[in-house]
Amino acid sequence: MYKRIIQYLFGVHIAALIIMSLFRFVQYLVLGGMIGDSDASRFTAFVKGVWFDNVIACYIMIVPLVLLLIAAICRFYHRWVLKTANIWFGVFYGLAFMASAGNIPYFAYFFKNLDSSIFGWFGYAGTTAGMVFGETTYLPYILAYIVAMVLFVIFLRRWRRHISHRIESSTHSSRSWRKLLIRCGFACLLIFLCLFGIRGRRGYNPIKISQAYYCDDPFLNQLGINPAFNLLTSMLDDMRKENRELQLMPYQEAITKSRTYLGVEGQVDSTAVLHRHVVADRERRHPNVVMILMESMSADFLNSFGAQAGLTPTLDTLYHHSMAFTRCFSAGIHTNHGITATLYSYPALMFRNLMKGTVTPRRSGLPTILKSEGYHNIFFMTHEAQYDNMNAFFRTNGYDEVYAQEDYPRSERVNAFGVPDRFLFDYAMKVINDTSLGPDPFFATLLTVSNHPPYIIPEWFHPRTSDPETQIVEYSDYCIGEFLKEAKKQPWYDNTIFVILADHGKLVGKTEAELPQSYNHIPLFIFGPGVENGLYEGLATQVDVMPTLLGMMGISYDFDGFGQDLLRQKRDQLFYTSDTQIVGRDSTACFIYNNQAEKYFYYDVKDDGSLSPASSDSRFDALKDYAFSMVQTAEYLYRRSLTPGPSPK
Repeated sequence: MYKRIIQYLFGVHIAALIIMSLFRFVQYLVLGGMIGDSDASRFTAFVKGVWFDNVIACYIMIVPLVLLLIAAICRFYHRWVLKTANIWFGVFYGLAFMASAGNIPYFAYFFKNLDSSIFGWFGYAGTTAGMVFGETTYLPYILAYIVAMVLFVIFLRRWRRHISHRIESSTHSSRSWRKLLIRCGFACLLIFLCLFGIRGRRGYNPIKISQAYYCDDPFLNQLGINPAFNLLTSMLDDMRKENRELQLMPYQEAITKSRTYLGVEGQVDSTAVLHRHVVADRERRHPNVVMILMESMSADFLNSFGAQAGLTPTLDTLYHHSMAFTRCFSAGIHTNHGITATLYSYPALMFRNLMKGTVTPRRSGLPTILKSEGYHNIFFMTHEAQYDNMNAFFRTNGYDEVYAQEDYPRSERVNAFGVPDRFLFDYAMKVINDTSLGPDPFFATLLTVSNHPPYIIPEWFHPRTSDPETQIVEYSDYCIGEFLKEAKKQPWYDNTIFVILADHGKLVGKTEAELPQSYNHIPLFIFGPGVENGLYEGLATQVDVMPTLLGMMGISYDFDGFGQDLLRQKRDQLFYTSDTQIVGRDSTACFIYNNQAEKYFYYDVKDDGSLSPASSDSRFDALKDYAFSMVQTAEYLYRRSLTPGPSPK
């Protein structure tokens, strides 16, 4: 019986490792085009993958291993023992396989493995389910998971029956203290090996995801990380006290340096360490403002930035008929990051959603300042109003009206994210026209969503390309064009400044860095009365939109944000983040710090804007100091808003 129990456990362990390796192989086949380093070893990634898979397998194995070995040593056996073990393995490996299957489309979209940020979607179960099951490209992975689970359950049943039959048909060997001691000793060895497998390595620290990094290619470095391990690690990290807040440098040091970088002078107020009063140097005026935040519109989609497919004729036309910012970067990689950075000049803080909280956060920004100037502010979104706490957040922070899925006919909803862009623009045009008849200038903000899976391309639209991922870009661009054509017919058009940019980018083409530039390099166009057309080729980021726009309008204001008026002062450097990475860059250098893996990556910025790996030097030290100071100061302000009273230390 003792040997058969060990045989049973070993068989389950090997079968699970094979299935997880097969999911990794599928990810490699489907997404292997992301590999940029043709010389890097693929085999090493798979070897490291088995290493990480074994950690998860040992986590799942430890409880049944201990209990079944104790039962075997005591010669206690009943069929329900192995049946119970099968249920255990079915449930927990079902979760592990689900992570492996779901990781493939997740990685394809975010260029990172599953982590605890996915739990932010659980508050919107209907929307999330609609997105997953409404996007046809996800179906093969759902099917692959179902097939894997069916095969695994069949294996468990047959393997259990086989082992049970061998146990029941075997003759019982004689008992002796010697054999008992040998079995106890061997059981202890197996338990030790399983615990060592959970730890993953010798040395002071257990295995971390940094062990998966072995080359310069970010795809292969991440391929070896087991998705369930990455998810579990990020969850545990979130619960650890030392990881509840960023600790890149002492707060006081960060604040002092940030104030210097931003030119903030005077006495420091602990509640608003970056506070300053900005005095306009232009004539004060109050044109209407229409801002469009386009979902996932990377600059790399535009011909103006080197693309060849001709997907964005509207945006490419604006490139030549507006103030076009050629080197603008988003603050983060999620919509809520783009909103808070653009509207309130508050940078992204890794994976945190800065619009949510037990108490709705209060922000001072473009909507609140314009409201104080007599503007009527309107926000339009396609999905439900409570998504990401948007309705409460916008109404708390300067918007008079918020239009969302609840305001639109049910017949117009096409997926989990509500209505398509075309309907959003048509609906917004009617509301804007009515608002323009009033005595006050208006500030209208439109947040699009069509360029987010699941992609819904209407039958009446005839794209030039065949791939849904490019067709939806064509559709998004078309909708912008139609909206602008209709706007030009309206009497309010000639007295309106338009601001068009993306909330963040999207993975496009090759991945030349640990964080692909296409995720953050975005188009930004400003045009209208008093705005000089031309290319702005300096560095820019979303936090600069608010001060630059207010500068154009000649409005003075109190400011505690992170941006600067680009028409008064050019940027020497900028920073942005992803869920796990901090980026600092200037015109010649770019560094990326992976906070989770505790690794640094250095790149030279070429003349065409592309990146090439570089060795660390003083340029990167200065960028690190800048980026860490700004992020740590943002962390301070975030913590200060959560905990009124004593300042964070």
